[in-house]
Amino acid sequence: MTRLPEHFNFAEHLFALNRARGDRMAYIDDHETLSYGALEDRARRLAAVLAGAGVRREERVLLLMLDTCDWPVAFLGCLYAGVLPVAVNTLLKPEDYAYMLSHCRARAVLVSGALLPVLNDAMHRQPNEVALQVVSQPQGPLPGGALDMRAAITAAAPLSAPAATGPDAPGFWLYSSGSTGKPKGTVHTHGNLWWTAELYGKPVLGLTEQDRCFSAAKLYFAYGLGNSLTFPLSVGATVVLMAERPTPDATFERWTRHQPTVFFGAPTGFAGMLASPRLPPRSAVSLRMCSSAGEALPAEIAQRFKAHFGCDIIDGIGSTEMLHIFLSNRPGDVRYGTTGKPVPGYEVSLRGEDGREVPDGEIGDLYIQGPSAALLYWNNREKTRETFQGAWTKSGDKYVRDAEGYYTYAGRSDDMLKVSGIYVSPFEVEATLMQHQAVLEAAVIGTQDADGLTKTKAFVVLKEGQAATPDDLKAFVKERLAPYKYPRLIEFVPELPKTATGKIQRFRLREREQGPQP
Repeated sequence: MTRLPEHFNFAEHLFALNRARGDRMAYIDDHETLSYGALEDRARRLAAVLAGAGVRREERVLLLMLDTCDWPVAFLGCLYAGVLPVAVNTLLKPEDYAYMLSHCRARAVLVSGALLPVLNDAMHRQPNEVALQVVSQPQGPLPGGALDMRAAITAAAPLSAPAATGPDAPGFWLYSSGSTGKPKGTVHTHGNLWWTAELYGKPVLGLTEQDRCFSAAKLYFAYGLGNSLTFPLSVGATVVLMAERPTPDATFERWTRHQPTVFFGAPTGFAGMLASPRLPPRSAVSLRMCSSAGEALPAEIAQRFKAHFGCDIIDGIGSTEMLHIFLSNRPGDVRYGTTGKPVPGYEVSLRGEDGREVPDGEIGDLYIQGPSAALLYWNNREKTRETFQGAWTKSGDKYVRDAEGYYTYAGRSDDMLKVSGIYVSPFEVEATLMQHQAVLEAAVIGTQDADGLTKTKAFVVLKEGQAATPDDLKAFVKERLAPYKYPRLIEFVPELPKTATGKIQRFRLREREQGPQP
């Protein structure tokens, strides 16, 4: 396998690849375009701003930004300077950001103006080490000492040389959901980005500089980071960015206006688009291929999409810990209903509870070996050892392999749920429901809708003499957790099934919803 050079900075690697394309369009967002030359110039100037403000090598910078041209400038500027961008979900609550600021010990924050109020709320909730705020597209007066990102970049000279990082040097963090609700700081290297492009973006997706990429998954996701930065910039392609939520109408508007050739989505999104009365005709778009990840893609959705648009959806599975997709269908070898075969360069193993490989046709825990695995979970030795087991990474997913080598998803190894491609901890939702004055107990499971997609359902036991409606409880959860975590369905029950020791038996509730599982 290829060895990267001793000195390797991924931002400089991308800039060097594209210097001959300086005038070519790298990004199109809702308000502007950004050429490859301007991308490098702005990123190197931002690197100088951070260095000039005293942010040192390997210190963390929280990146709380919407998908605009400023996002790749911020991410690559941090990499170039050798500081570590910590890209975080823009849909969280102030208490979530307060935890992350404290946990990663961020010295600076790069934040979109629209998100500044929630950041300021978070900053006052618990102690942190933030010494600098840099605001992208401010929408009002800046806090004391904060910098306007564009103004600061314009005033700075580009940093003359990249930080002398190596392929195994920490490059950036992503937060991975935890089963207890506390996110885990997943530390990735400069080299990991290169490997995902070389093993998946180029050979499996076949991206070229003629492609125009558009991802419903945002840049702060591992999936979206590959789709909208690592892969297209590694071949000189153009990227369409969208700050708003990827609703069907918003997606259609970009498809027809910007004519992307490759679209990256998730099963819930594809189902919503197919159900929309405004689904554009095949003649109105330029799609040659679509990618799906985040949760298993039901065959029926993929088949209906191909029948309408004439292009395949390449379904795969990746993880925050492995950075991108390691098991996938591929053009010319698509078997809908499965997740395909291992991506060349990765090894996959299905193991039973005894740790031994299971035969074809039997369900096993999915382990992956490959060069893009994260280094560790920050400040969490127990979870690091549990997930990163020597050369192998335990995914937490269960799969079954057929005799022809295709893998089919068989559920989670824990009680975590994937809803719209994002992990949701049932324990966190249950604990929030039980804060309601009328709720005695709650249990949350995943249940499939008519399209075969997972939705959260809560079984709730009310206190004697108390009353509440499903809408009451949904609103209560939405006020306290990120919006995507609220239970879509709520059923009131007189009691929950439990073991003799009082542990809730969620599998009984799943059986009730779906019938006995094999």
